[in-house]
Amino acid sequence: MRTSGRRLGDSVFSVLSIGSGLLIFVTLALVAVFLTSESVPAMRESREILGDGAKFSLVETTLPLIFGTVLAAALALVIAIPISVGIALFISHYAPPRMASGLGYMIDLLAAVPSVVYGLWGGIWLVPKMEPLYVFLNTYFGWIPLFAGDPHAPMRNLASAAIVLAVMVLPIITAVAREVFLQTPKLQEEAALALGATRWETVRTVVLPFGRSGVVAASMLGLGRALGETMAVLMILAPGATFSFHILEVGMHQTIAANIAAKEAESAGTEMSLLIFTGLVLFVLTFLINAAARWIVARSGAKS
Repeated sequence: MRTSGRRLGDSVFSVLSIGSGLLIFVTLALVAVFLTSESVPAMRESREILGDGAKFSLVETTLPLIFGTVLAAALALVIAIPISVGIALFISHYAPPRMASGLGYMIDLLAAVPSVVYGLWGGIWLVPKMEPLYVFLNTYFGWIPLFAGDPHAPMRNLASAAIVLAVMVLPIITAVAREVFLQTPKLQEEAALALGATRWETVRTVVLPFGRSGVVAASMLGLGRALGETMAVLMILAPGATFSFHILEVGMHQTIAANIAAKEAESAGTEMSLLIFTGLVLFVLTFLINAAARWIVARSGAKS
């Protein structure tokens, strides 16, 4: 009886496990099929006249959104990764246990804050206070394409959106990096210290190399969050559709997710199909980024 009961339990568990895995695969497949099928009208009628009397091109409409999405996410990572790694190292190797526990709890709490709250904070508090910084960057570093242009109030530009995105992805990257750094073998750290290495030298030669793949994985998770963020960007960024690298100028950029949220309610027909097509592009983009992250992590693990 016990043997048959165990076999039945194993069979049920096996079926549930396989079914759960298939459910994830089927869900992704259904989403991909829906996005693709609903995008067909936009692909077929790329030059159709829209309701406002203007013609549109699928490529000309989508590429600026892809550019704005990738640029905003990249800037957010450039800001967030160094800060996140620094905080993670401080919590895992420098802070006293009680302080490390409190800081870790606060970081985890920040990850649970709704994006609309970040949007309100960025739009009401951050944007007005960015003008002196942006004017300074434009005045003294305007020869760099990123800081060129004409920054003017209100500072609802891509730079402000990227800063808010950086704050949003910072808890994710920090939490993952912290856990990776805490898994560094203690024997290797103690061996480095015994050989006369300082604490920073131990971190640089032992902890950071050990956690490199984990930091990459954490960064990719943050990138996925930044690429798909909607409400915060919608509430901060003044939309535009250009390929400009001038992140201080207003009305020059827009992201895919924010564009869908802004136009979905009033769109129909070909316009709705176009929005769904941009959603398909975002779906494929995040899928490729996650696949690349897994490949990088696997390659780093094989080398180590």
